[in-house]
Amino acid sequence: MPALVEIEVLRRDLEREIVGRRIKDVDVTAARNAMKVIPRHGRRKDFQALVAGAKFEKVDRAGNRLLLTLDNDRVMVVDLGDTGQLLKVSASGALETHTHLVFTFTIGGQLRLIDPKANAEVFVGTEQEVVDLGYTSVEGIDVLEQQVTWPHFSGMLEERQQPMKDLLMDDRFIVGLRHLYSDEILWTAALRYDRPSDKLTSQDVRRLYRALIETMQDSLKARGTSWGSHGFTDLSGVPGQYQLELKVFEREGEACKRCRNEITKEPYGEGFTYFCPQCQS
Repeated sequence: MPALVEIEVLRRDLEREIVGRRIKDVDVTAARNAMKVIPRHGRRKDFQALVAGAKFEKVDRAGNRLLLTLDNDRVMVVDLGDTGQLLKVSASGALETHTHLVFTFTIGGQLRLIDPKANAEVFVGTEQEVVDLGYTSVEGIDVLEQQVTWPHFSGMLEERQQPMKDLLMDDRFIVGLRHLYSDEILWTAALRYDRPSDKLTSQDVRRLYRALIETMQDSLKARGTSWGSHGFTDLSGVPGQYQLELKVFEREGEACKRCRNEITKEPYGEGFTYFCPQCQS
């Protein structure tokens, strides 16, 4: 699942590669479930009419959603869901099996949406429609967009009574960390996943705050994480590199890089959590 970092990598790529390009036409392909990715648009022709001939003017982000402003007073919202992928490719390139949308530019090249599970969503509407439907609503902290002070962060923690990983995974608290980054942040802060959020010392909070900022910035510099089921690629199809820096995620049985104890894997919700039982407390 693309996390906040990966969506920001794509936003920057899109800003560089498609802003100023005009859409010659768009194809909602014959792939199975292709119409599922445009659920608010009843017919292919309705969707195509909203974007064909328009030019991309800017690319913004609201949490994990991409907002692509067109020059026809409309905004295209892209939510990649669990398995969606955006690729900018040559128009002559072979079409992958699960390609659902193909935007062809007037000066060559295409932007394609690929999603094997077809749970991505694309919507095109006026700015007001996009706001009214909640696509721009973000409740939690976006650490790549907002300047959050340590005192404010500390106060937010004191107001909550949740196990630490539950809190970090909650988009109403911090947007888009997901399992991987939550585990890495907690290891860096030397905190267990089940530590109560309202029982942290001031030193714990400082470590957590620093770990949150550093982990997100370091992963952004590495252009995201591509690891196993987290097979993220950027707009050109190039994998991220932060997997080379992972300390605990999916490293069960390996030696902790801090204390050399064995990394542990335990069930967590519908997935798992990874931590060092020795140096995370």
